[in-house]
Amino acid sequence: MYNTFIVMNMSDHQPSRRENLAELFQLLGQPTRIQILLAIGESEACVCHLEAVTGMRQAVISQHLMLLRKARLVTPNRAGRNIYYRLENHALLELITTAARALGIPPGKFDLHPDKKVPSCPC
Repeated sequence: MYNTFIVMNMSDHQPSRRENLAELFQLLGQPTRIQILLAIGESEACVCHLEAVTGMRQAVISQHLMLLRKARLVTPNRAGRNIYYRLENHALLELITTAARALGIPPGKFDLHPDKKVPSCPC
């Protein structure tokens, strides 16, 4: 009976927020997007930097960035010929690292050090 009470209360409590949360987790469920978000980190990164760090083609990165922009998880900033992306909310990094800890993944295991200069990145 107690479980039924909890389920009834949960089903009465703002389904749109649960749906938004599910959509966020679905969006983060793609390993490439997590890698991009980690590469951006707490600063910002250009597409060429993301290419160098992830080893993916620009077209693939751009498709994922488009979805992340549409979901308002990243924000673009044009500077000359380059577009730099930054996280809209740094709590995303905390979410990813907390989930990694829950799975037993050490924090430094996927740290991509976006602030380091990447030799193949012209900017």
